[in-house]
Amino acid sequence: MVPAGGPRRLPPAERVRSRLRAVAGEDVAARLPAGYQRMGRVLLLRLSEELRPQFPVIGSAWQEELGVVTVLVRTGPIAGEYRSPQVEVIAGGPTETEVVEHGVRWRFDAARLMFAAGNRTERRRIGVLVRPGETMVDLFAGIGYFAIPAARSGPSTRVRAVEKNPVAFGYLTENLRLNGVADRVEAILGDNREVPLPTGVADRVVLGFLPSAIPWVERAVGLVRAEGGWLHVHTTADARSARKDAARAVEQAVTRAGARSLEPAAAREVKPYGPGRTHVVVDVRVARSPA
Repeated sequence: MVPAGGPRRLPPAERVRSRLRAVAGEDVAARLPAGYQRMGRVLLLRLSEELRPQFPVIGSAWQEELGVVTVLVRTGPIAGEYRSPQVEVIAGGPTETEVVEHGVRWRFDAARLMFAAGNRTERRRIGVLVRPGETMVDLFAGIGYFAIPAARSGPSTRVRAVEKNPVAFGYLTENLRLNGVADRVEAILGDNREVPLPTGVADRVVLGFLPSAIPWVERAVGLVRAEGGWLHVHTTADARSARKDAARAVEQAVTRAGARSLEPAAAREVKPYGPGRTHVVVDVRVARSPA
């Protein structure tokens, strides 16, 4: 029986699989994964090396099925201090792209910078948490993942966004202009451990670095207001007890930094992070302890 409205169209991955099957046979087509990450006009795939002879066919098929310009294949893990992707172009060429998410425009080079789809909810949440008139410091600003949603909370909000990677910093400044918040955000190029930042003025500090930003808690504590401020600390933990372990680790770091928690830390699971690990963000309101 044909569904009302005509035959149901197959998902994109199945349509690509059909094209591959016609060229390379069922055994090869069966090895094609269904998952993909679309970033505007660029598509990112995870393909096994045994499919390499078919990369041109697969790339071309994805271009036609989704209308993307360039298809990338991940060739290794996110690498180095700058969290750089390791990718290879298998179709097309241009890797600069733009993603629109919750009204924010993110422009970046997908071959040189990471854009984690799994952080979508957290990017939006920061924009909701920050209140008009607050001052926020983002110690790992990237292309503006958290700084831009925060700045959009209102014209009186002020953000200091620190980024060490010159490539990411270039897109940060461009994205601030694209989103009309350049007047609310001070973009700072440099190592957040060394750049001068005013102490005791921040309502919130975001520490969005993985696998763990806990080593930067002491730096963040010095930035919050004397009466207290929020830290949003990203880290990873054992998936079996991720929230409990992450909250405890952050609270211990706060104590080591000579501060105290004004209320119990709250941990949220963001996404899986490798085998048996989970990406967690811990929210904790802290104040510096009296000398």
